[in-house]
Amino acid sequence: KEGTLLYTIAPAGISGKAEKRAKEIVSELAHALGLVGLLVVEMFLLENDEALINEFAPRPHNSGHYTMDACDISQFEMLLRAICGLPLTAPELLCPVAMLNILGKGVRDLNFESLLSIPGVKLHLYGKRDVRERRKMGHINILGKTEDYVKEKLKDIAKLI
Repeated sequence: KEGTLLYTIAPAGISGKAEKRAKEIVSELAHALGLVGLLVVEMFLLENDEALINEFAPRPHNSGHYTMDACDISQFEMLLRAICGLPLTAPELLCPVAMLNILGKGVRDLNFESLLSIPGVKLHLYGKRDVRERRKMGHINILGKTEDYVKEKLKDIAKLI
């Protein structure tokens, strides 16, 4: 929304063709850059199932924060492994997840008790002092056994922020 990521859902729920092409694009980009380590690529899926690169970053990125709770290895650990010369593996998604950004003044409106009482909710606050409109103040990871559960809770929680 207005150039700011509101949420990420994994798995993405895209066609096999789109997923394959997205992986090819990322692989080609990483090889062209001679990159070893972490590359986060944010894409838009067009109506014709084509992927359009919006942004790429050779560092941890907000769109990958779901890896902190829903994968066997987080993007932060992956970066450290690359820096230390340790073996690299692709993160494995352990369960469906949605990551919802907490933007600006929305952090002040959070009811922590009700939020943290929802099964599968993991809250991450960044400790930023200055609250500004659309500034990323934290995020919420919503984990579940099914994609439907995650999407339903995402809608419910988004209304609270």
